[in-house]
Amino acid sequence: MKPDAAPPALNDVERAHLKVPGDTSHVMYRYAAPPELAGLVRRFWIPVWSVPAGEQSVQRVLQYPVALLVIAQDYARFYGVTTGLSQTVLAGNGWAAGVMCTPAAGSLISQGSMARFTDQHVDVSDVLGRSGTDLTNRVRAAMRDDPRLPGNHRTVMEAFGDALSPLLPVDAEGELVDRVVALVEERPDLLTVAQLCAETEMSERALQRLIRRRLGLTPKWLIQRRRLQEAAERLRTTGTTLAGTAAMLGYADQAHFSRDFSRVTGTTPSRFAAEHRTARTE
Repeated sequence: MKPDAAPPALNDVERAHLKVPGDTSHVMYRYAAPPELAGLVRRFWIPVWSVPAGEQSVQRVLQYPVALLVIAQDYARFYGVTTGLSQTVLAGNGWAAGVMCTPAAGSLISQGSMARFTDQHVDVSDVLGRSGTDLTNRVRAAMRDDPRLPGNHRTVMEAFGDALSPLLPVDAEGELVDRVVALVEERPDLLTVAQLCAETEMSERALQRLIRRRLGLTPKWLIQRRRLQEAAERLRTTGTTLAGTAAMLGYADQAHFSRDFSRVTGTTPSRFAAEHRTARTE
């Protein structure tokens, strides 16, 4: 990690995060990946939390279609994609240091298909071997003194870079899956697998195989996840009606949208919107 790395983005709420309004349990530091790691790392993220004794703070995320590496005081894990709602419970005082991988990176780290890691996690050493153990020790040593110091964050990111850089360069299939995911995430007008096949000039069978092998998912899931993330962002930040949101996202009707949102997030879009509308007006 270069010493002149860009300053972190603090506490930005992304479209994937269903953060409760007014939640002050943690500070979130996010750092962009340096150019030399861009093929493997989307960004680094370091939450530092302090939750009063006897209380908990539940963090809810609609995970992006990428693997994660996360090291904390008491665990070090490689995560496949959580297909439903990802929930992390914060308690006491603590920290974590994470890498949001690129779509290509998961199978390079795991040295195989990502299908076996869908909704699963394993110890970092299970996928990176001795390098994973060394990485964990370096991260914990850096964060032990003060988990909020930028210099310590820089050391953490250097440790991740040293562990991951031997996996470069990204293979051609990895570059392809990166392009497919970017297309889905950047093109809200893509609403069906047939459209995605046409845009990528791939047969549905070939596309299915690619997405399952490299991500452990399906093309349909990619599209549905982007729609739900976009829905959460719109409901959190705008006064758009539920019907208007459903129409913007290409749903046939509001009822279909509400069922999809509720099934995955565990709350209705009307309740979610009301919570954030109240917060915006306070």
